[in-house]
Amino acid sequence: MVSLNLPDSSLAAPSSVGAPHPLDRLRRPLKDLRISLTDRCNFRCTYCMPREVFGPGYEFLHQKNQLNYDEIVRLAGIFHQLGVSKIRLTGGEPLMRKGVPDLVRQLRSQHPGLETALTTNGSLLARHAVALHAAGLHRVSVSLDALDDATFMKMNDSHVSARKVEEGIEAAVEAGFFPVKINTVIRRGVNEHAIRELADRFSGPQYVVRFIEYMDVGNSNGWRMEDVVPASEIASRLEMGGSLEPLPPREIGEVARRYRTPGGGEIGIIASVTRPFCSHCNRARLSSDGKLFTCLFGSNGTDLRGPLRSGASDQELATIIRNVWEKRGDRYSEIRSAEGSSRSKIEMSAIGG
Repeated sequence: MVSLNLPDSSLAAPSSVGAPHPLDRLRRPLKDLRISLTDRCNFRCTYCMPREVFGPGYEFLHQKNQLNYDEIVRLAGIFHQLGVSKIRLTGGEPLMRKGVPDLVRQLRSQHPGLETALTTNGSLLARHAVALHAAGLHRVSVSLDALDDATFMKMNDSHVSARKVEEGIEAAVEAGFFPVKINTVIRRGVNEHAIRELADRFSGPQYVVRFIEYMDVGNSNGWRMEDVVPASEIASRLEMGGSLEPLPPREIGEVARRYRTPGGGEIGIIASVTRPFCSHCNRARLSSDGKLFTCLFGSNGTDLRGPLRSGASDQELATIIRNVWEKRGDRYSEIRSAEGSSRSKIEMSAIGG
């Protein structure tokens, strides 16, 4: 059986006295920014955008209310000055927005020190992979919850086949992305069988597979603790003749316990429910309408679009961001059992995963 030696959630990020970059109330630095490009998606995954809520009558953001690309690039630079070293473009489904390679090119040109990545459901990736790589995107992650169409379509409720997403993954590898990360949410009674199948399918060095405990993100997915397949069980299902090699964490803030596969690939398990890692979370999230959230489970964001469009200077915007981060005390996953999951939270489709 695979030993589940998950990162110690009591490990706090180090800080230095007088450091110019902000630290929150738990001494966590700001290092990682997720930017949602759109709240729209062509999937209706049951754990994110269930069709009964996000149906034909649902009112998505108007284009004028979304941050434009120049605004995104400007804010990215301000976050970079405050210590952010990685930016991940998310959604909704980010590739539903036009010109994403152009945005990547702007980010890479104006902020060459930033690492850029993109998370996608993969359905549109085959047509954009070459352009994204040419624009300078460093990494791509693809959501894929099963290889068989019956299970995959049950989860994404979109009539898009698993093979369509596999084609996107293959196109990304051919375009030069190495490795390509595959993210899988595991839900009790739905896709436990996919764990071993996905591990076997993407066991080579060109892939990293991440298995993620089903989380209570947003208010619409009907989350119940009994639907969670805990990381310990995921690890048991991954038993591959004892051939998985545990890998050490690469950095503070890493959320997955990592293993090397016999084929030279990598598998990770993200125990966000049973072993939360709030104490070293260094991520901020920017919604497509320009609100800053300091937690995936946040209820309220701080508006940056308004001050930006009203003429605020970079320094004034940096002061807003710094003040928000330094007041941050979020640790939702650590107090979930005490607080319950009933409070209102921002939908994952608005701020990405």
